[in-house]
Amino acid sequence: MKLTKTLIILFLSLIFNQLIYAQFLQIPPVDSIPYGSNPEAGAYINIRGFRMYYEIYGKGEPLLMIHGNGGSINSFKNQIPFFSKNYKVIATDSRAQGNSNDTGDSLSFEMMADDFSALLDELNLDSCYVMGWSDGGINGLLLAIRHPDKVKKLAVTGANLWPDSTAISPADYLWGISYYDTLGKMPPTPEIIHTRKLAKLDAFEPHITLGQLKQIQCTALIIGGDHDIILPKHTMLIAQSIPDAYLWILPNSSHSTLFDHKDQFNEVVGDFFGNGLKKN
Repeated sequence: MKLTKTLIILFLSLIFNQLIYAQFLQIPPVDSIPYGSNPEAGAYINIRGFRMYYEIYGKGEPLLMIHGNGGSINSFKNQIPFFSKNYKVIATDSRAQGNSNDTGDSLSFEMMADDFSALLDELNLDSCYVMGWSDGGINGLLLAIRHPDKVKKLAVTGANLWPDSTAISPADYLWGISYYDTLGKMPPTPEIIHTRKLAKLDAFEPHITLGQLKQIQCTALIIGGDHDIILPKHTMLIAQSIPDAYLWILPNSSHSTLFDHKDQFNEVVGDFFGNGLKKN
């Protein structure tokens, strides 16, 4: 039976998320708090030409959580309850994702890093702790590079510096390029245009240099899985290039470290944000 164009789009989107980020397929069912669609905690703010959606939980020092490509606040459903006990968690939907609608034709990591800086300004916060996953990790690195005064401590998992097979597993890198090209051959419906904009982001960006990493002033915890689509040697390179950084490679873990080992992830990152980790 011939698949309709809509089914083809849905199928490709599922494969993309499974192979490249494995976020939606590995997120457990929504619990009693609808993270990402909670009117009691959520709000919109107009910044830099679009409406950004965010939710706030808990009290204390501010902690900004940034999700990965095509994800949403719900990506941190296992982290928000833990960290909101001690922090004011600011969970965001990045530009053009989740509930943060953006109809523009351009999208870059630098653009999103500046979005988060503007959000902090609008919330009257001079700085915060930052947690980022995948594309959110890239955003976190760039936030610390472009706005160093805004980041107290930085914890990122599954981030990469450039888009090639020295950073990303070769099979996943080639698949991402193929996926982007396939979308370009489909009828340019609004859904296809939007999906291709997100796919392009990871097929051809970021472009962060080791010299830029050396400019990061805050303490950083760089995390990856031993079976991450981001090669462990690349994650190690990131940690080695930041002046004050820790490296944590989780055994028996995919790109979804914060789901594969959610309790351990929360405890270690919590220790890092709190009293800090030990140095030899």
